[in-house]
Amino acid sequence: MEKFLRIIVAGLMLFCFTTAGAQNSQVLYHMNLPQSHLLNPAFRPSSSVYVGLPVLTGINFSLGNNFLAFGDLFTEGVSADEGNISFLSSGFNTDRFLSGLKDKNHLETLTGVQLLGVGFTAGKGNFFFLDIVERAEVNFVFPRDMLRLSFLGNADFAGQTFDFSSFRTDIQYFREAGIGFSKQITERLRMGIKGKMYMGIAAVAVQNNSMKLTVNNNYTNTLATDMRVNFCAPLNIITNADNLIEDISFAELNTSSDVLNFMTNTKNLGFGLDLGAEFSLTNRIVLSAALTDFGYIKWNDEKFLTNLVTESDITLKGMNISEVQDGNADFGDMAKELLDSLRGGLTVRTPGNSFRTTMPMGLTAGGKFILNNKISFGALSHSRIIGKQIREAFTLSANLNLRNFFSASLAYTASNHSYDNIGLGLGIRGGWAQFYLIADRIPLTWKTIMIDEGEIPFPANWNNINMRFGINLLFGNRIKKPEGEI
Repeated sequence: MEKFLRIIVAGLMLFCFTTAGAQNSQVLYHMNLPQSHLLNPAFRPSSSVYVGLPVLTGINFSLGNNFLAFGDLFTEGVSADEGNISFLSSGFNTDRFLSGLKDKNHLETLTGVQLLGVGFTAGKGNFFFLDIVERAEVNFVFPRDMLRLSFLGNADFAGQTFDFSSFRTDIQYFREAGIGFSKQITERLRMGIKGKMYMGIAAVAVQNNSMKLTVNNNYTNTLATDMRVNFCAPLNIITNADNLIEDISFAELNTSSDVLNFMTNTKNLGFGLDLGAEFSLTNRIVLSAALTDFGYIKWNDEKFLTNLVTESDITLKGMNISEVQDGNADFGDMAKELLDSLRGGLTVRTPGNSFRTTMPMGLTAGGKFILNNKISFGALSHSRIIGKQIREAFTLSANLNLRNFFSASLAYTASNHSYDNIGLGLGIRGGWAQFYLIADRIPLTWKTIMIDEGEIPFPANWNNINMRFGINLLFGNRIKKPEGEI
């Protein structure tokens, strides 16, 4: 149980400390790259055919939260070790941190590895594409009061009840296979569609119908919940005679066959849809819109299904991170004590009932002004819908395309309560090979920390990062010169 706990705590610390924002590449959208059709299926590249190399064709990586900046990790100039984590030290400005909390605070990470990508022109104005992508997504949502109680303790809140019903956790690892096409409907209108099949590999999903915490007069807490934690993962859960949790560990996959069967599981299936459109308002003004990841996964594999269900109130000891900051407690021990309290109120059902997870859906609207066949300027609004939350990002970009040889984009993005985000994308083609690198958030303010007696720079206020890079094989070239260009 302790090893399992340490993995959970380490994961949470990682999500806190490496920050990010809207999980979408705003810079990619207006670039001349084959991967742009992943954001809008109506788009097609200037090459007639593209082939993605397995794994090398595209890696997308995002990490983040909306309440803790990278600079909150370590004090500038100090050694970067466990004892110098800034927000766990007595010098941390707790009041400033708490004043910046939102009603709903999130931690989120996303990773995508494109295993296969193929696209080709067929007939007049038609473009077909096939993609297989390995995806992992993690999302935590914490209400403000949950963090306030963690930092301030409950001494000043006796007799009060707090509503934590917005707390939730969604973790899913799955494979996406999609096939689609785009077509020139009229001279000015192009539309695209992509059907997807999701093959779920592992998931954790919290179904939180109600969660309220009351601070008692003796400074203990009573947690009244109507909650279910759904697992579809290789876990060993040991229970006592009352079917309460004694221990949790990861099940070992002993042979290569076990690993292969787990990774190629087809019992957890889901389906999704992408829709997109591109409309040339004039020869120089192009409008576009897209809906992506409208879909779900149904987790059905009884071998790995487990439900943890709350059937009674849970008594918790008061938690206070200030004890860690003062050196009177260890963060891991405090987390262990919390989980020990929680497991006494959770009933295990194995095999569990099947459950469903929905995809974080994206809504995108964009516009582009084409100055000439080399330079354009873009505006883009992206909304990411995760459960009941909507996360917004708005981007302005200047884009350069030198035929099919060189593509670049310089962008400014406002998102995640951050307004100093500069992004850059580059695509360079030599012969049949095209290399691209995209960073949506380039940090502008830096500090230094000490590692092995050497100074290492790190971004101070970085709370957004989204990176993509890869190699494509391109064949043919199609460039349309705007009418009336001088």
